[in-house]
Amino acid sequence: MSEHRKQEAPKGAAPAGGPGPGFGRGPMMGMPVQKAKDAKGAMKRLLGYVKRHRASLIVVLIAAIASTVFGIVSPKIMGQVTTRLFEGAMAMIKGVPGAFIDFDYIWDVLLLLAGLYVLSALFTFVQQYIVAGVAQKIVFVLRKDVQDKLARLPLNYFDSRTHGEILSRATNDVDNIGNTLQQVLSQFISSIVLLAGMVVMMLTISPLLTLITIVTLPLSILVTKSIAKRSQTYFGSQQRTLGELNGHVEEMYGGHTIVKAFGYERKSVEKFREVNDKLYESGWKAQFVSGIIMPLMMFIGNIGYVLVSVVGGIMVTRQAIAIGDVQAFIQYSQQFSMPITQVANIANMIQSALASAERVFELLDETEEVPESAAPATIAAPQGHVVFRDVSFGYKADAPLIESMSIDIKPGQTVAIVGPTGAGKTTLVNLLMRFYEIGGGRISIDGVDIRELKRSRLRSLFGMVLQDTWLFNGTIRDNIAYGRTGATEAEVVRAAQAAYADHFIRTLPDGYDTVLNEDATNLSQGQKQLLTIARAILADPAILILDEATSSVDTRTESHIQKAMTHLMEGRTSFVIAHRLSTIRDADLILVMNHGRVIEQGSHEELLAQNGFYTDLYNSQFAGGVPRQNAV
Repeated sequence: MSEHRKQEAPKGAAPAGGPGPGFGRGPMMGMPVQKAKDAKGAMKRLLGYVKRHRASLIVVLIAAIASTVFGIVSPKIMGQVTTRLFEGAMAMIKGVPGAFIDFDYIWDVLLLLAGLYVLSALFTFVQQYIVAGVAQKIVFVLRKDVQDKLARLPLNYFDSRTHGEILSRATNDVDNIGNTLQQVLSQFISSIVLLAGMVVMMLTISPLLTLITIVTLPLSILVTKSIAKRSQTYFGSQQRTLGELNGHVEEMYGGHTIVKAFGYERKSVEKFREVNDKLYESGWKAQFVSGIIMPLMMFIGNIGYVLVSVVGGIMVTRQAIAIGDVQAFIQYSQQFSMPITQVANIANMIQSALASAERVFELLDETEEVPESAAPATIAAPQGHVVFRDVSFGYKADAPLIESMSIDIKPGQTVAIVGPTGAGKTTLVNLLMRFYEIGGGRISIDGVDIRELKRSRLRSLFGMVLQDTWLFNGTIRDNIAYGRTGATEAEVVRAAQAAYADHFIRTLPDGYDTVLNEDATNLSQGQKQLLTIARAILADPAILILDEATSSVDTRTESHIQKAMTHLMEGRTSFVIAHRLSTIRDADLILVMNHGRVIEQGSHEELLAQNGFYTDLYNSQFAGGVPRQNAV
């Protein structure tokens, strides 16, 4: 069954863009966010990436201020139009001689308003354009740093973490940082300027009405905080249940054949319904509770609106304030809570982004591979003479796996490595290719210590055919040509012929142009294995590594693969890891490993004559014998 991979429920999307003339409503709050363990440290490092774009951010600040100012003075100017209309109309009603409505003035003000709205929109566009560029440049640099870091990390980092965890840091977390930066850089500045601007404009109109508006603010904050706290409990339950549901569905579909074979469908459906019901309960509660935040805020805002309207109307009747100013003030009071809501939402987004940044920086701080030699050696004409001299190694410092291993493999020899699971067979190969660094001793190829070679040059000496075939989404031709850059069509075909793959390739509808799907499931296991052998033949390596290359195919296919591998191994030093001892009888040297040590070595006949551990292994496969307990 596949591993459960829990997925978080999507967080609330932030509004796109800063406030324009219309002052759009902010998003609802209440969604839970992941918090960073060291928010201050993550913020400091993230700001290091942001500071590289100081000049652009200064332009963004100027554009945000200009856009907000041009938008925020509009209600005040519109109020003057209302006042002039009201005064003209009242004068005409009272019969004041020469009274009229000054439409020329009104027209001029409307043109001025149109110009202000256009300028506000223009500066908003400039702000968004620059912010988008800055955010994507920061994300580009972060991705590049992560990619470069992944290339420098040792293999044990990837062995100790799931692929999903690593990919999540390289993709989801970086994307979250980029999206948050784009929202924060544009909205945070605009919201602060907008809030300050509206307070100033309201104070210029009426300090008393401003006080009435501000009095409702603590009530809004109190209601929002209490409901958000309750909704986070439900959202947390929703996320956990969603992860459980996703894990169940992934597991059931991943093992679809097994589920059907054992008649588990009914239990699977019952389990799905049970978890789905839990998700429904927590989901609707979370959405309902968070959904009432905005109506309650609107209700509190309407209370303030009524108070402002009543008090403002009284002040108009007493000629203490112009009616147009009351209209403008009502607009400001209705919009007053919007920037506060946006700032609160941005604060949540920043917490989530800092948590993502912390995860990315943890990756960037991981211990890297041992640095390359300052003056790397080269092997002009590799022969494949491999020597292990007193090599020691352990995945953990206090748990040695290999101790004082010494092996001498002559050029062109075929070396078979056998032993029980966990004996250290694959570890030996990983040390040879410097996927892991040895703890002591020396490994040399043609007399050159492998630590003196560049890793890329060292690994170019090897060709690998593994039990788990790796083919990518592309044509068969491209997959074979992956073995050597710049390979010609004729070389690709010759490699396929040598691997006994040419015949089945030509029977496919598109031949070498056949496109393999993501998992290459449109080919059989044996066919995929033949393609990996063709790729290794094309690479023409000095040293070959075969790791259980025939363990998952039928006998007839195994015969073809054996022929292909025999052709591939001609004239090359070859390491063959095998459990089926029938496949390595003709090996020049057989290394028998147990508990990280080479306990026996020799040819097949020599090892059988010793009547030791290898003999036990051989008899257990071909004579039904059982290995001696003290040898395992």
